[in-house]
Amino acid sequence: MSDCKRIAVLGGGSFGTVIANIAAENGYDVALWMRNEDAVQEIQQTGINQRYLPDLVLHENLSVSSDLQTAVDGANVIFFAIPSKSFRMVVEQVSGFISEGQMVVSTTKGIEPGTLNLMSDILRSELPNNRVGVMGGPNLAKEIAKHEITATVIASEDSDLRRIVQEALSCEYFRVYASADVYGVELGGALKNIYAIIAGIAAAKKLGENTIAMLLTRSIAEMGRFAERQGANPMTFLGLSGVGDLIATCCSPLSRNYRVGFAFGEGKNLEQAIESLGEVAEGVNTLKQVKRYADEHDIYMPLVQGLYKVMYEQQPISMVVKGLMLAERNTDVEYTLPKDEI
Repeated sequence: MSDCKRIAVLGGGSFGTVIANIAAENGYDVALWMRNEDAVQEIQQTGINQRYLPDLVLHENLSVSSDLQTAVDGANVIFFAIPSKSFRMVVEQVSGFISEGQMVVSTTKGIEPGTLNLMSDILRSELPNNRVGVMGGPNLAKEIAKHEITATVIASEDSDLRRIVQEALSCEYFRVYASADVYGVELGGALKNIYAIIAGIAAAKKLGENTIAMLLTRSIAEMGRFAERQGANPMTFLGLSGVGDLIATCCSPLSRNYRVGFAFGEGKNLEQAIESLGEVAEGVNTLKQVKRYADEHDIYMPLVQGLYKVMYEQQPISMVVKGLMLAERNTDVEYTLPKDEI
């Protein structure tokens, strides 16, 4: 173990709980913060996060608290596993308790409503003296809880932060890779949620495998265009945080965004689809933010535009699909062509 001894995880959802447990299994003293005091007491009594991971018995090195200051006190690394809509609020609440030497890492795959800020932007803004990292990859928490082999990416411009997180979370079933492209890794995690909703709709409509394959590959093209405009490297999307995360969330009913899309494809309206999930599906908010940014900056994202029309303008899926087929550009991998041929 490195000089990192104590870790805090803020957010007791499925992924926050599972990474807290991995660190505890690896011998670290881990504090898991949860807002709900009843849930805290239940875990303290049973050792199980019944709502999110009812089959996982949490390690004895993991303590649970509803007190933010207690949770972060003395932690070398603080992971933020908070939904995007509440992310800034929690960071603001905890900012008075965080010291300059503590490292902060976002695991949230989303975009802040209204501002289009990524979670790393919020961390840098609210905690300007702390070193920042983000995590991304095909990380379905329920599979990780079962110790099924999984890989993730820690991205940071700080090599010490990358090393410490790798040491804290790497184990025989969880492999942690490193990247310096913070925006690329973060955008991959945020954008793929949109396409997971599309994949869920396609599955509910029983569309063919050719169609699913086309949707996945054109999704990567759209993600690359958006990322490049944001200053990220589109080649990052060939890795775990891009293609890897996209495949996992677009092909698995364990994915919350896929399940929202599937419910919508079965005929539920958006509110009913969200209610049936019972958890936060980041793609619903991300779709609004990305569509607005694409409109303002003239970024060609036909799948985003089509999904928005289906979900928010009540256009029939058949009409949107027809429009996509007629309007799609002819270039396959546009990064392989000179700019004047695209």
